[in-house]
Amino acid sequence: MEANKTGFKWFVARGERDAAMPFIMLTALIDMIAIGLMIPVLPALVGSLTGSQAGQAFWYGVMTFTFGLANFFASPVLGALSDKYGRRPILLLGISGLALTFFATALATTVWMLIVVRLLGGAMQANLSVANAYVADFTPPEDRAKRFGLLGAMFGVGFILGPVMGGLLGAIDLRLPFYVAGGLALVNLLYGYLVLPESLPVERRHAVVWKTLNPVASLRGLGQLKGAGRLVAVIACSGLAQFMLYTSWVLYATFKFGWGPLENGWSLAAVGLVSAVAQGLLLGRLLKRYSPQRLAVLGLVSSTLAYAAWGAATQGWMMFAIIGLNFLGATVSATIQSIISGAADARSQGRTLGAVSGLNSLTSVFAPMLAAPLLVMVSRLPQGDWRIGAPLYFCALLQAAALLLAISHFRRERRLRLQRPV
Repeated sequence: MEANKTGFKWFVARGERDAAMPFIMLTALIDMIAIGLMIPVLPALVGSLTGSQAGQAFWYGVMTFTFGLANFFASPVLGALSDKYGRRPILLLGISGLALTFFATALATTVWMLIVVRLLGGAMQANLSVANAYVADFTPPEDRAKRFGLLGAMFGVGFILGPVMGGLLGAIDLRLPFYVAGGLALVNLLYGYLVLPESLPVERRHAVVWKTLNPVASLRGLGQLKGAGRLVAVIACSGLAQFMLYTSWVLYATFKFGWGPLENGWSLAAVGLVSAVAQGLLLGRLLKRYSPQRLAVLGLVSSTLAYAAWGAATQGWMMFAIIGLNFLGATVSATIQSIISGAADARSQGRTLGAVSGLNSLTSVFAPMLAAPLLVMVSRLPQGDWRIGAPLYFCALLQAAALLLAISHFRRERRLRLQRPV
């Protein structure tokens, strides 16, 4: 009888996990589609509400800054709340915020309305960090890199679909993509409400210590986490390079090769495709051959070379070739995140991964501040000039710094393990 009860509990738990993982992957997919939708559509929507190209660029920058700043302050709080109340309610809150953001954006008639909407969206949207904590709750440490990679693959798929959907729907009406995305978020919300099980047992929850939830304290706590150390700086440098790339890509390709929206759209879809294949199909196989630490170093080497090569490319087709060759670079985020998640105890996964999300949000705030002056500096150079690659050369330097920090951290951890008494 006891054996039957145990088997039934195992079957139920397994069934819940089987239902939960696809839901989390769907949440990641919709989040990335949302970001992808905004790349071709939101700047045009801002332009329709402003009187000049200068005003369009300025207010779009303000909205980018506002969203990142709000997300930076809110992510640790929402992560800690998920440690107290469970992952499910906070995830549903984030999906509700996503739906609200889309519909409000579609209905906005002034720039200030868009800014307020982006502020609320940044404050409510911590789906990625809570989703990662959710996966960490029921995944053994040795399997987390693979599971985080599956989430990353969904982001890659979303980065394929998002710009394409945004371009096609935006050609019909600039506001239509936001209505469609809002409808998808509502479907996701209903599915989550009816199907999603809670992943965090009551005995592993703990009260929120409010004084520790300011983002600076969260980042300090992340840096002091045993086993994390300099990986916090690795995330900061690598994240800043990645967000600078996203900020610079379209204008860089326009200045360097004379690309238009079609070529830029296909190139972004290629980035998403490589990311989805690398994290969804290759990461599990790579982790059977390499440790997460070794794979993180290989990925950082690959992406450092890719940034420099993109900046030095002389023909447009080279950009696509480098995207394909940089598949190892797409594994960095999942492997580093799995190492940090493994360093945190089971009761603080939400707060820890929320702090990681907050750090990424902070880099997304600073990236436009660094990329824009570099783009302005090279904008008057003749098409094809190698100096136009300055923003991407800077990304390569940031990624090289991340590589050196990662190697230093892993060597130090190895020495400490060898010094410990058996």
